[in-house]
Amino acid sequence: MKVGFAGLGRMGREMAANLARAGVELVLWNRSPEKAATLAREIGAEAVETPRELSERCEIVVTMLADDAASETVHFGENGLFAGSTARHFVEMGTMSPDHIFDLAARAPEGATVIDAPVSGATQAARHGQLLIMAGCDEATGGPLRPLFDAMGRRTVFLGRAGAGAVMKLGVNMLIHGLNQTLAEALALTKAAGIPRAAAFDVIEASAAAAPMLSYRKPLYLDEAAQDVTFTVALARKDMSVTAALAERLGVALPQSGVTLAQLQEAIAAGYADRDMAAIVPFMEDKTR
Repeated sequence: MKVGFAGLGRMGREMAANLARAGVELVLWNRSPEKAATLAREIGAEAVETPRELSERCEIVVTMLADDAASETVHFGENGLFAGSTARHFVEMGTMSPDHIFDLAARAPEGATVIDAPVSGATQAARHGQLLIMAGCDEATGGPLRPLFDAMGRRTVFLGRAGAGAVMKLGVNMLIHGLNQTLAEALALTKAAGIPRAAAFDVIEASAAAAPMLSYRKPLYLDEAAQDVTFTVALARKDMSVTAALAERLGVALPQSGVTLAQLQEAIAAGYADRDMAAIVPFMEDKTR
């Protein structure tokens, strides 16, 4: 069984490497061809020039793309995944809007299944196969994909229907970005009162407010500029914008998340777009008067 993988960014390359280590025969595509070619050499896979080639040669195609717009281009383009496809399963593992997932399902080639299966976990979790996978299908539908999910993640939760994975991912990220913002405010407050950032972080990490992301992102929160970027402020803003649009459509009030989104937008305007989302800590500290 051949598996195609499209989207080899920070997360995608680690996920694809784990599939290769599990013995999966992989075919790779990336918008930047050199990334696909380099990774293919490293993990013993094959690289192709267009998304269409993935879907013509593979039974399952996994995509790990940045947003709805990128996914639309990869799926619906002239040489996209849906052009002349023979693949039976398309698995979108990026953070997308549920409306986009519904559109993919409606426009998929006849007989093909689209499953939204976004993940929770940073690049460290992706590297070690410890992602949480939120699958928008039932266990029976997801059965053929289970070996792939097990190679990439520590647990897969089947949520029963298309789009449910996308919604659940937005709910999880809403909490993550809210915690990121509140942590930045707490560190700004304690620093202004004379407590060093490292000491304050140690207390928070040992407190009832601790969350797993605090520990594995600790080096970023203590010195973001000295670490590799794992998740940008721009992507966080994208997540919160998609969440806000869904909430408005459903008539759900998200007052706290509105504050988080506003701060992310302000940070981007101040030049923080491409920095890790942990940069909200120095951003908030710089706002201290």
